Amino acid sequence: MDLDTLIHNFKGHLNTINNHKRMVMEYCFRVGLYKQGLLHDLSKYSPQEFIPGVIYYQGDRSPNNAQREALGYSDAWLHHKGHNKHHYEYWIDYPTNKDAGLVGMKMPVKYVVEMFCDRVAASRNYNKEKYTDADALNYYLKGKGHYVIHPDTDRLLHKLLKMLAEHGEDYTFTYIRRHVLHRPY
Repeated sequence: MDLDTLIHNFKGHLNTINNHKRMVMEYCFRVGLYKQGLLHDLSKYSPQEFIPGVIYYQGDRSPNNAQREALGYSDAWLHHKGHNKHHYEYWIDYPTNKDAGLVGMKMPVKYVVEMFCDRVAASRNYNKEKYTDADALNYYLKGKGHYVIHPDTDRLLHKLLKMLAEHGEDYTFTYIRRHVLHRPY
């Protein structure tokens, strides 16, 4: 990688993660998750995630996907999902009945809501001016067949993404704050 490409990728990746983090923070603040909004995705600035992000930066999708295609795995993603509770992959474990194999554990609701905010922000960040409120739902539905996620977690995430697609942000964020998190204004 030449120096000009490295500088371009560095600036582009930093801008992408800063923009994503800002959007998730705003969304979390709208529903009353202030601490989560402030702390969201801080691991993306760690060398384990930031350096591969610069190397595999493309601007229109996650560099983790490009790293996965190049190497067969993404060590940046493995680090990220292991350090961030708003990813359902963080919650994959063995059940008490070990014969069942790996399963998704039920996520605390506040992390499901942060995951929702994360998916909306990622869709908005990567789709830019083409973004619609249905983008996060469509992305979720494309991958649904391979998720290892607890049924209750999956149900709530799907419900919120569908609500966003059908009713928009204001309705959905108000619903989350009042009925999912039970937080007053």
